[in-house]
Amino acid sequence: MPDIIQLLPDNIANQIAAGEVIQRPASAVKELLENAVDAGADEIKLIINDAGKALIQVIDNGKGMSETDARMAFERHATSKIKNIDDLFRIKTMGFRGEALASIAAVAQVELKTKRAEDHTGVYIEIENSVVKKQEPIAMEQGSSIAMKNLFFNVPARRNFLKSNPSELRHIIDEFIRVAMSFPEIFFSLSSNGQQVFHLERGSLKQRIVQILGSNYNAKLVAVQEKTDYLNIMGFVGKPETAKKTRGDQYFFVNNRFIKSAYLNHAVMHAFDELIAKDSFPMYALFIDLEPSQVDINVHPTKQEIKFEDEKIVYAFVQSAVKHALAQFSITPTLDFELDAGIQQLDAVNKPYTEEVKSSAASSSLYQTFTQKNQAHKVEKTGGSSLGHWRPEPKPAKGEMESFYGKEFPAQSTTIQTVLSQKDISFADADLLQMHNAYIIVQNEKGYLLVNQQNAHERVLYERFSNAVDGKAIATQSSLFPATIELSTADAVLLKELLPDLHQLGYLLEPFGNNTFVIQGTPADLTQGNEKTALEKMLEQYKHFSSDLKYSRREKLLRSMALQQSIRTGTSLTKKEMQSLLSDLFACAVPNSTPNGKPTYMSFKKEELDKMFGR
Repeated sequence: MPDIIQLLPDNIANQIAAGEVIQRPASAVKELLENAVDAGADEIKLIINDAGKALIQVIDNGKGMSETDARMAFERHATSKIKNIDDLFRIKTMGFRGEALASIAAVAQVELKTKRAEDHTGVYIEIENSVVKKQEPIAMEQGSSIAMKNLFFNVPARRNFLKSNPSELRHIIDEFIRVAMSFPEIFFSLSSNGQQVFHLERGSLKQRIVQILGSNYNAKLVAVQEKTDYLNIMGFVGKPETAKKTRGDQYFFVNNRFIKSAYLNHAVMHAFDELIAKDSFPMYALFIDLEPSQVDINVHPTKQEIKFEDEKIVYAFVQSAVKHALAQFSITPTLDFELDAGIQQLDAVNKPYTEEVKSSAASSSLYQTFTQKNQAHKVEKTGGSSLGHWRPEPKPAKGEMESFYGKEFPAQSTTIQTVLSQKDISFADADLLQMHNAYIIVQNEKGYLLVNQQNAHERVLYERFSNAVDGKAIATQSSLFPATIELSTADAVLLKELLPDLHQLGYLLEPFGNNTFVIQGTPADLTQGNEKTALEKMLEQYKHFSSDLKYSRREKLLRSMALQQSIRTGTSLTKKEMQSLLSDLFACAVPNSTPNGKPTYMSFKKEELDKMFGR
């Protein structure tokens, strides 16, 4: 029998390795940018075409390579960073495994131009499918330029798994931001299809954060800086008012390497306890510096997950540093012992507390109910109470609150017979009751329904939006004074991807510069002046869904808008609005649950109530 085990050819072995290292264009961007940083460059340019599928080019002014090094760089496990096994535990560079260029050359057509300062000429190398096609001298400045073209040209099955261009571009921007934020002392630029997306001048970390995340953070950053014998922590956290519903603006770096750590994220969240809502996430960009021997960065192929030698110490330091920063900048709530000067001018302070005033106060009904028999919780309801002058705030008139529903659907009371029989009262005649500004109670002969107003409205909006994108576009109201909305680069790319569907939903937006859009029109029933906030919240909600792959882009948009625009718990509704909401709800194809499966109403039968009370 012949032997059956054989060595794989280099090109196949490299393609297998590329499956771990180069998963999408953004993976190659990360590796090439990190190599440029390791080369000592202080100016790095990234150029991409067709979301990296056609071209990814990184140009730097680093130290460059010799002719021999340029050839060796494309061999598997060729590196200048590791000499012996102990070096693996003292890693201070970004790249070190020597797989990046070999993997890139296995799945793309690569052109490398590089020159050292001491050399008269540079070298040009052209590689395809791990094979060198051309090598020749070239005239150029010091540094390197590496271009990879037609990613996965020889692995069409892998290319077919790539997402749409806007989606892949967002991943590239994410990797670019992570590297650029780590090194604010380096100039970075990013151009896509000939248009400049980022132009980041050298500066401080705060300047780099504001350049990347937007000028709205300029006055809303709190500096974090703690130095200990074990580790140093520095960076910035956003003030509580900058917290968002998504984790987008959260960055952890260990020894200048971006990492993902749910454990350390929990430490920051714990430091923000009682400062932000439970479902909100603070912005932070925190840098942890510690001895490389205290951390293992070899636990994941992308090096984004690492292992600390003592995680509990790092957790405690991070939580303490953030809490200290928030307290130092008076973000955390404190007791104020300063007496307001305005209080000194009040009659109760200026006038003497005479016996007449004392006896008058002691004889009042309010005083007695809070002192006699320890009844601090009891307030009398007598007409003669000293609270007789108090009246509850009047409810807004019907005209003051624009109906959330009247313009959206005609009332179709006949369709509610799936829940209410012919003998039951209709919503037009029903005695509706709103409870806790969150629930609507409607009585029928069989018992009653308990409707959650937010869940019900979410279902109504979702079906309305679904009909709109299927052809029945929502009417657009042109803005008399068009507003502009400025977004971060990543959000601007996302919004461009959603423009066609948003147009069907009544939004008319036009790009106006790199990251700015002009809002020419909004849905006819959207309150004027609220369009910018509505779009920003919609984008945040959309990103909340973006990690769930089972939803299409359009489905995520519809669910995001329905959830974001639904009336919130705590909103007081008039009887007409409640009637309209219930009619619209039971006109829906699926009236009993939200798109996410939460119930919109509960049904309670009179017989069950009688049994509960022994009747």
